[in-house]
Amino acid sequence: MLKKILAALMSLIAIIIAAVLFWGPAHVERSMNSVSAPAGTWPVSDQARALHDRLVIGDLHSDALLWDRDLLKRVDRGHTDIPRLVQGNVAVQVFTTVTKSPQGQNYGANSADAPDNITRLVIGQLRPIRTWNSLLERALDQSARLHDMAERAPQDLRIIRSRQDLADLLQARAEGATTVGAILGSEGAHPLEGDLANLARLYDAGFRLIGLTHFFDNEVGGSLHGQGGGQGLTPFGRNVVANMAERGMIVDLAHASPQMVRDVLEMPGVVPILSHTGIHGNCPSPRNLPDDLVRAIARKGGLIGIGYWTDVNCGSRPADIAGSIRAAIRLVGEDHVALGSDYDGAVDAPFDASDLAVLTQALIDAGLGPTQIEKVMGGNMMRYLSQHLP
Repeated sequence: MLKKILAALMSLIAIIIAAVLFWGPAHVERSMNSVSAPAGTWPVSDQARALHDRLVIGDLHSDALLWDRDLLKRVDRGHTDIPRLVQGNVAVQVFTTVTKSPQGQNYGANSADAPDNITRLVIGQLRPIRTWNSLLERALDQSARLHDMAERAPQDLRIIRSRQDLADLLQARAEGATTVGAILGSEGAHPLEGDLANLARLYDAGFRLIGLTHFFDNEVGGSLHGQGGGQGLTPFGRNVVANMAERGMIVDLAHASPQMVRDVLEMPGVVPILSHTGIHGNCPSPRNLPDDLVRAIARKGGLIGIGYWTDVNCGSRPADIAGSIRAAIRLVGEDHVALGSDYDGAVDAPFDASDLAVLTQALIDAGLGPTQIEKVMGGNMMRYLSQHLP
C-alpha cells in the first residue's frame, strides 16, 4: 500500500511540474506583454487602410525571441508573431535576443550582480542546459531558433544579413510576396562575456545589430539604468564598437548612459541608432535620453525609433505614440524618425502587430502627411539599412 501511495504522490508531483513548465512561461508572457485594448477599439478609416497597405513598414525592436514559442504560428498572447506581422504589413522586423535582466528592474539604478530574471525563464522553458549559465549561449540559442523558423518557412520569414538580402526582400515584396525580413540583434553586449572573439561568433550566427547595454552596466560600459555613475565606454567597449563598425554591424544606443552616447558619437565611422525610446521633451520619463543627445544621434545620420509603451509616451493610446512621433520630427527632422515598438519586451501596447494600421490612422489624425508617414513607418529605416548593413 505504501508503495502505491508513494507512486501516486510521485505521479502527482510529476504532473504538477509538467503543468508549471507547460503553462508557467505562457502565463508570465501573457501577464507581462499586455495589449491595453482589444482589436477593433481603435477605428481605421478606408483612407488610412489604403495608405497603410501600400507602405513599406519596418520596426527596429522586438523581443519576441525571448518567449519559447514558434513565431510561425499565431497565438493569442503577446504582441507579435509572423502571421500578425504579415497582417500588419510589416516588411522588416528587428528581433533582439534578451539574455539578462536584473531582478527589481527599474529605470533608476540596477545592480549587475542582482539575481537574473532571464535565468529562471530559460530554465522554466527547458532551454538547453548550456544556456543556463552562459549569456552567449542564450543569444546563440535564440538565433538558432530564428534561423530554424526561416528554414522551415522561407516564404514567410527570411533572415537579412546584408544590403543585398534587404534589396532582394523588398523586390520580392514589390512583386506581391508577404515575406517578413528578420534582422537579428542583441539587447545589450553582455553576451560577449568580455571576450572580443565572441563578436565574431555573434556575427557568424547572423547578428547585425547590438545594443551596447541593457538595464545594468556591463563590460562595454555604463547603462542609463546602472550603478556606475553613468560611466561611458570602457577600453573594451571602444574595441567592440570599432570592430562592429569594421564588420558593418549596427550600434544601438538604447539603454546607454549619456556619457556612453557621447563616447560613441565621437568615434569615426560609427552611425548609431536609438532603437526604442520616447522623446524626453514630450514625455519626461527617466527612460528617455535628454533631447540634446537624441538630436546628436540624428545629426550623425542615425535613426530614432519610437516605442509604443506607456512609460516612454506618457500615455497608452495610439494618439500618444503619434504625439511622440510628432515630437521626434520636431526635434530631429522627418528623415530620422522610425518605429521601435519594443513588442514582447515586458511592456504594454495599445495594439498588437496585426492591428498596426491603427498607428497609420493616428498619424493621419495627428496631421502628418503621406510622405512623412511613409518615412516614419519604414522608409527611413529601409534607407538606413541599405546604407549601413554589410
